Amino acid sequence: MAQDRPAPSLSTAPVVTDLPGGGIQPGVSGHSADLPVLYQLDQQPIEQISPLVQRQYLTGAQSTFVKWTVKKGGIFPLHHHANEQITWITEGRCEVSSQGKKFIMTPGTVMIIPPNTPHEFVCTEDTIDIDFFSPQRQDWIDGVPSIAATSK
Repeated sequence: MAQDRPAPSLSTAPVVTDLPGGGIQPGVSGHSADLPVLYQLDQQPIEQISPLVQRQYLTGAQSTFVKWTVKKGGIFPLHHHANEQITWITEGRCEVSSQGKKFIMTPGTVMIIPPNTPHEFVCTEDTIDIDFFSPQRQDWIDGVPSIAATSK
């Protein structure tokens, strides 16, 4: 299920205010320096991917940022994708299998998964997993279901 669209950006005071002359680099055309967009992650739509897995994500021009909320027993079956993936476990515990190795991820651990590297996640506790993908997850934008949707 594709995310319908992100929640509105934060674009008014008090989180965004005018700062005349601030953050302007001389010689950079206003046409090539797009304004950053600020979002509240927890206000993004929650997608129920499987009974044990939810996601919230934002997509930029070249990357995708996702928050996974996974209940104990949630699985991302063995898969691979063309995107580099950086995974940061902020709560809980996951066991990751890849290339004949088992990696234990706990709060504060970060894993960088190169493009096209097979990997599987099994969350052995309730877990919050923050992922960064590059390039962006065009498959999700196109409505292709997450691999977690195929787990039982």
